[in-house]
Amino acid sequence: MKFSFSLLIIVFYFACCAQTQNNILGIPIGSNNNNKPVSNEAIATFSEGCFWHAEIVFQSLVGVRDAVSGYAGGTTTDPDYEKVSTGSTGHAETVQVYYDPTKITYETLVDAYFASEDPTQENGQGNDIGTEYRSIIFYRNANEKAIIDAEIKKLNDSKKYNNNIVVQVVPFTKFYKAEDYHQEYIANHPDNPYVQNVSIPEFLQFKKTFKGNFK
Repeated sequence: MKFSFSLLIIVFYFACCAQTQNNILGIPIGSNNNNKPVSNEAIATFSEGCFWHAEIVFQSLVGVRDAVSGYAGGTTTDPDYEKVSTGSTGHAETVQVYYDPTKITYETLVDAYFASEDPTQENGQGNDIGTEYRSIIFYRNANEKAIIDAEIKKLNDSKKYNNNIVVQVVPFTKFYKAEDYHQEYIANHPDNPYVQNVSIPEFLQFKKTFKGNFK
């Protein structure tokens, strides 16, 4: 009984801590963590390093219902975190973004993507190195590809970066949802050292500089 009560106190403490941390940061929680769009929703798929980071970037924007962590871009049909982490599956950590196109455009999502990463770093973001952390935008039609290509050209022409953009632009084929413990990871683990020292500072920098409509 004493052990159970103590465990309850610990769970309650961390739950409160997570909720408080997320209220302070303004990090929204996804609604369903499912893999199916609801009525009138569109889907966009992005890879930009750690999917914990990408989740909160897109979930912070008005018009986005959810961003689900997963894997895409490879050939393995049964990817999981351990396999993808070896770099042998061809998959990258990816988020599937479910959004209302009457509230946020695909162009805005692409702008947010480039504003929340270093698009000139090949096969990695920051200290997360490997093909599983490479930058990819998966397009579903010719119009989306044209939007992506135009943004890359604009950024390259602007000389904003010392190096050219290396983001891969590839047709969407298949998305595999990641394990449940990866979903809403930052919200559920605000005291994790990586979250504290990498994920949260990166998100706050994005929120400070991106001129988007935040929740």
